Parts: sequence; C-alpha cells; structure tokens
Amino acid sequence: MKRNRRAIVACSVIAGMFSAAPVFGQAAKQVINAPNARPGVLSTAVKVGDIIFLSGALGTKPGGGGLAEGGIEGQTRQALENIKASVTLAGGTMQDIAKCSVFLADVKDFQAMNGVYREFFPNDPPARTTVGVAGLVVPGALIEIECTAAAKR
Repeated sequence: MKRNRRAIVACSVIAGMFSAAPVFGQAAKQVINAPNARPGVLSTAVKVGDIIFLSGALGTKPGGGGLAEGGIEGQTRQALENIKASVTLAGGTMQDIAKCSVFLADVKDFQAMNGVYREFFPNDPPARTTVGVAGLVVPGALIEIECTAAAKR
C-alpha cells in the first residue's frame, strides 16, 4: 500500500507540472483575424493569456495574389512578412516571438531559408524547429512557418 501511495503522489506531482491551468489560468481564448478575412477553417492567430499562437504562414502574397516570386528566398521573406502581419494584428512584435516551426518542401533549401530568416531575427532569435516535409497544402509552396509569441499586457 505504501508503494501505491508513492505512485499516486508522484503521478499527481507530474500531472501538476504539465497541467495547462497554471499557464493559462482562467484566461479566455481570443480569436484574431484580419477585418477583411474570409471565414475559413482556421484563425490567423489565437491569444490565450500572454501567449499568441500564430497559424502557419505560406509564402503567399496578401489578397490571394499567389505565391511570392524568387524561389525559397522570396517565399521565405513573404511567409515571414505574413507572420509579422499576424503577430502585429494580435498585439505583438517579431521580437515577442519565442518559437517557430519551419516546414520545408525540400531540405536542400535550408541554407537559403536561413539567410532570409536571419534578416527577420538578427538578434536573440526564437527557438526553432526545421523539418523537411513531403508536401505543403498549396501546390508549388516551398515553405510554411508557424510561430508562438509571448504577448505584452
């Protein structure tokens, strides 16, 4: 019985460490979309407490203008401009971004993507994961970037 009590206490401590309640408390979820955004199946950003979750951004031009020209560099630049617009709309800045996930259609584009990425995060860059994927949702898309930011109150 003593052994079982230890296991229960250990599980309770671990569960408390990973519970979302201390992080988000009773904060309400705020969905953020551009005023002219078409209704869709995702939101541009969702803010919960001090955290801004940004949807993945492709290298597509605003207003349905198609993919940015210039290969991986052009699409990376446009994807990061799209991220910048989203985080600004949610009340943050590029400096508030804490974590990015980069999805490349071809991992051979890593160095070229990294060069453009450095332009947007020249100092104290966010944590980042970069992975190669089999494909992205828009034909011809070379990159998708999603980020999480710490919002200012």
